[in-house]
Amino acid sequence: MACVASAAECLREWEELQDGYQRIQDNHKLYKQKLEELTKLQDGISSSISRQKKRLKELSLALKKLYLSLVLGNVNVTLLSKQAKFAYKDEYEKFKLYLTIILFILSFSCRFLLNSRVTDAVFNFLLVWYYCTLTIRESILINNGSKIKGWWVFHHYISTFLSGVMLTWPDGLMYQMFRNQFLSFSMYQSFVQFLQYYYQSGCLYRLRALGERHNMDLTVEGFQSWMWRGLTFLLPFLFFGHFWQLYNAITLFRMLQHPECKEWQVLMCGLPFFILFLGNFFTTLRVVHQKFQNKNKDTKRN
Repeated sequence: MACVASAAECLREWEELQDGYQRIQDNHKLYKQKLEELTKLQDGISSSISRQKKRLKELSLALKKLYLSLVLGNVNVTLLSKQAKFAYKDEYEKFKLYLTIILFILSFSCRFLLNSRVTDAVFNFLLVWYYCTLTIRESILINNGSKIKGWWVFHHYISTFLSGVMLTWPDGLMYQMFRNQFLSFSMYQSFVQFLQYYYQSGCLYRLRALGERHNMDLTVEGFQSWMWRGLTFLLPFLFFGHFWQLYNAITLFRMLQHPECKEWQVLMCGLPFFILFLGNFFTTLRVVHQKFQNKNKDTKRN
């Protein structure tokens, strides 16, 4: 009897094991089916993202070409030879340098020597023309292979708008309250841009000679990853300029509460200054953060 009971118990356990094994097989089949569905879904999402990135890139190029066609008309802006591309890039760099020096001298003259709305208007008109010209030349350079980060292009459009608003701001109490602060900021900005051009051009020359940078890379009014070696001393100057933009925005927003503030230019100058601060500060901060992360990863590997 004991043997029969033991055999029955073994048979029951065997059947339970078979049932369990069958459930495991069924679950494994379901797992494989779901995994295949997930893999197909991931592949579909990846291909969709790739298509969207490609379309965004094509749209960006199309918009830049449209901007050039609207400004320049039906002109072919594609430079055929490497020599022509490099010559145009070199001319662009010299244009920035010369205008930076002129803007510094003019802002200094307006701030300390001349107190006339006419000379201020000439200075602001020169700023509008300068930033408009930069956007056109940068679009041509991008069309010919230059790699300029999105924000450093976009912030020139904001600066164009800001300079245009300053140009239309009529003389009065509100304008005089902000005038000296704006001219002092413009002097500092020109000084920092001169420093950036002087040191970035030398750094780019060395990196091109080492084959680490493209021949069409440009100096920018900000901080990029390739500047980490040898140009970190520029960061305090840049951050000070960024916070000065924030200070300008706060000053203008406070002026809105003044009982005699009636000009729309006060708000329309405050908003661009605030946007410029956010874009410049967080773009620079992101570059610095990424560099520290990469540096920590390299240290851990070694």
